[in-house]
Amino acid sequence: MKILVGSFTTESNEKAPYITRINNYDIAFGDDLINVMEIKEAFEEKQIEIIPSIYANANSASVVEKETFEYIEKTMLDCVKKYIHEIDGIYLHLHGGSKVEGIGSGDHHLVMEIRKIVGPYLPIAVSCDPHGNLTKEYVESLQIIRSYRESPHVDAMDTRRQVAKMLCDLVKKRANIHAVYRKLPLILGGEQSVSTDEPVYSINKYMNDMEKDPKILSASWHVGYLRHDCPWAGCGVVVIPTEEKYQDYAEQKADELAQYVWMKRHEFHYTGFTAKPDKAVRLALDYEGKPAVITDSGDNTTSGSTGWNTFVLRQFLEIKDLQKTVIFGMIRDKETFKLLDSKKEKEVVDINLGVNYDELSAPIHLKVQVDKKAPIYISHGEVTIGTKGFGILVHVVDSPIDIIVGEETARITNESQFEYFGVDWKDYDITVLKQGYIFPDFKNQAGFYVMSLTDGATPQDTASIPFKQIMRPMYPIDKI
Repeated sequence: MKILVGSFTTESNEKAPYITRINNYDIAFGDDLINVMEIKEAFEEKQIEIIPSIYANANSASVVEKETFEYIEKTMLDCVKKYIHEIDGIYLHLHGGSKVEGIGSGDHHLVMEIRKIVGPYLPIAVSCDPHGNLTKEYVESLQIIRSYRESPHVDAMDTRRQVAKMLCDLVKKRANIHAVYRKLPLILGGEQSVSTDEPVYSINKYMNDMEKDPKILSASWHVGYLRHDCPWAGCGVVVIPTEEKYQDYAEQKADELAQYVWMKRHEFHYTGFTAKPDKAVRLALDYEGKPAVITDSGDNTTSGSTGWNTFVLRQFLEIKDLQKTVIFGMIRDKETFKLLDSKKEKEVVDINLGVNYDELSAPIHLKVQVDKKAPIYISHGEVTIGTKGFGILVHVVDSPIDIIVGEETARITNESQFEYFGVDWKDYDITVLKQGYIFPDFKNQAGFYVMSLTDGATPQDTASIPFKQIMRPMYPIDKI
């Protein structure tokens, strides 16, 4: 038996001031695709052959150029057409939060185009990020769809393998099932739905218990994605039966799960400490131990922001006689990176750091000593994951501040990315990261952390975002 495998992952932040093009994607084919998706063992265990199509991953980005998406989609559709008479099913890893110029959701469009080729019955399974938006038509065109449980997504690879095995079992049984969807009038940001906190912890437990029912194959809660305005934004739940005869039962359980999540709506909150920018800096400075972490949530590169805002850096530079050591990981400025890259290590140079796109990214004149150049991306064989480009660590002369200046927008979510530069972030009193909720490497080792409610492309006050296209009423924008 054979299953076609592919991936298209893009989290499209509409406020990011650039277009996501093909050079923003990590692309893989053949064995590289199989290796980077880390699902080979799941299929081998079930004695299923993989037919690789295309792996295209831009992670957190912006609105996708139509031509770029059409290339990715056509490549996958051509593969489906080529192997249509051989394959027994299709496994896709999608994000769920893409937006394509002139099309809308790339995820939805891709699945609908595949259905036009294979018809309504060939099993299709999708693993996805919980921060993606769904529609009834999209979900019910799939036999299986399941999102990660955890945010941050420490269970991403486990979920992919789980969905792959579900699909393998399904094609062997030839069961005729489809996913059941319920939309909720609830819109949340990722920072309000961290899985170690309530109510998400209890929601996950509820779904885990539901999956112990022999009639239920899978249950998942999709938080939704709010970084672009669209009619399908908002939360939803999906329940999948183990067999066709339990389809009505799955409908009932979907109603129960939707009601359970809805009744928790007043409990969603930001994880850990949050504070306005001035207070966030003061809290970090007042912390007597180390390390302390500040996340610059308005410039969150894990949610599609640019990472070029200099606002928090200016906050620290304005502090007279700063006694605490601070490292910024990182600030993107391609032109300043080029200048620094032309210098030797330990050379002192004057720079203007900041792309001057707006007030938040205003340039700052600094005298810095060049330290070390290193890659910011994480490699997986021949394919880089999540972030392209390099960074250069600099030390601000006559200051306890170090900065990684980035060539491209980077997602620093792993402490090993600091190690590339020969530093240990825990040696600094304060680390500033371009994140919203803090990622596990830093959360688990920080003595103190605070999310600074900064402005930028990823604002955290959901109720104040000027949505025009979303379903109404919608909590918490409307007081339902």
